[in-house]
Amino acid sequence: MAETRCFFIGHREAPEDLYPALAEAVRSLIETQGVRAFYVGHYGAFDRMAARAVQEAKRAHPEVSLQLLLPYHPGAQPAALMPGFDGSFYPEGMERVPRRLAIVRANRYMAAHVDFLIAYVRHPGSNARELLLYAEGLERRGQLRIVRV
Repeated sequence: MAETRCFFIGHREAPEDLYPALAEAVRSLIETQGVRAFYVGHYGAFDRMAARAVQEAKRAHPEVSLQLLLPYHPGAQPAALMPGFDGSFYPEGMERVPRRLAIVRANRYMAAHVDFLIAYVRHPGSNARELLLYAEGLERRGQLRIVRV
């Protein structure tokens, strides 16, 4: 059986008072849905809170892994693995994606290849909103479940 996976999408600017709901969503997915692998970017407050929520949950659930999503080829733009991460992930086929589209494409790849998406989306016209609309289509087809925080 494949490992149950979750990705996070949210705005760079996210209020700290969002953290309790984010931590609860992570805990719940681990304990009720068997999520064992979490993937997160590193481009703002939401991503930092998401990583912190998984790192905190790992204290009670050491079997869980936290992976850093790399939108740029690690050979062209090395990214240091931050403390608390178990590894990094560079999506297949990304080496052919133009640099200006790399983050958007990496996020879409993740939405199409995970079981759950934890989303914090409030701003219309944002890349996070566009990814959420794409993910909602996947959810309607039963390919993904979205948890909104």
